[in-house]
Amino acid sequence: MVRISYAFMMFTGPSRSPGSLMPSGMPDLRNHKKCFPFLLILLLCLWGCTPEPLETHLLLPVEFANVPKGMLVTQFRTDKIEIRIKADPRLIERINDKPIHYPADLYTDLDIDPAGATESIGPGYYMLPVDKRRIPMDPAITILEISPSYLGVRLEKEITREFKIEVPCSGDPLEGFIALAPAPDPSSVTLSGAESVINDIQVLKTRPVDLTQAKESFKKEVPLDLEASRHITSDLPIIVVSVQIQEKQVEKSIEHLPIQIRNCTYSARVEPDVMTIAVKGPYSTIHTKETLDQIFAFLDLDGMEPGVYARHTYINIPVGLTMTRSDPRVFTVTIEK
Repeated sequence: MVRISYAFMMFTGPSRSPGSLMPSGMPDLRNHKKCFPFLLILLLCLWGCTPEPLETHLLLPVEFANVPKGMLVTQFRTDKIEIRIKADPRLIERINDKPIHYPADLYTDLDIDPAGATESIGPGYYMLPVDKRRIPMDPAITILEISPSYLGVRLEKEITREFKIEVPCSGDPLEGFIALAPAPDPSSVTLSGAESVINDIQVLKTRPVDLTQAKESFKKEVPLDLEASRHITSDLPIIVVSVQIQEKQVEKSIEHLPIQIRNCTYSARVEPDVMTIAVKGPYSTIHTKETLDQIFAFLDLDGMEPGVYARHTYINIPVGLTMTRSDPRVFTVTIEK
């Protein structure tokens, strides 16, 4: 209206003729009849500048709020609603400036006790009406259509249970090493979630611990192996797992070990002159040449006179190894002058 008045004043002018009876400052329209066509054209132009309303479709995410206490939404038919609107194009352009969602209020939409008690709401599938009054739109925007008109949701009872933790492993330690059973800390956790989901868990495991080429004990933080899409929460989703790595204790057989004769001033022979033994020890120790070279067997004949004797051998075993078998155990020694 300000622009129109200003244009009107431009065509009529504020002054009046000396003979005019019009009040001071008011235009004399009788002297300006020729200006009316121009004024009409101006008004038509201003009217034509108003854009025509447009129609468009929008997808609004659905946010479920006020879930009844002790219940969980475990399934819903749709997570978006489609609306058809009509509005000034400039308003439509501004819609994307601020995210819009549809708030599904379960506490209000479900058929609950008037006093507000939600104990009457049991597990099941419910249909919630979509109320366009909850859609946060500018009043100048007209909502023409909403699809779907109802939202389907499934409610389940929320329960809590304690589970012992198992830690699976993948890969193998370095050759010659073994891994003891992994020890989780804590050994059990508490899970909360939908009753059907919690009851479906037979064994609660962590993600596998990789033992590939491990040769030393270690600790590692490992998450629980829970599907992200399921409605489950844990009081401690990350578990500290300790893995003890030990070197294997292996047994090795040494055959044809020669029998040495020591401290004899006469000619002597021993039958048999070789033996077989077995030793047990750490994998890395028992397989080295330096260790095997330290193993030998001998007979000490110091002070013995000529004759035939039955004797046991002495066997030198390096520190860290244990002899588990020897064959034979008794040898025949013949001493001659």
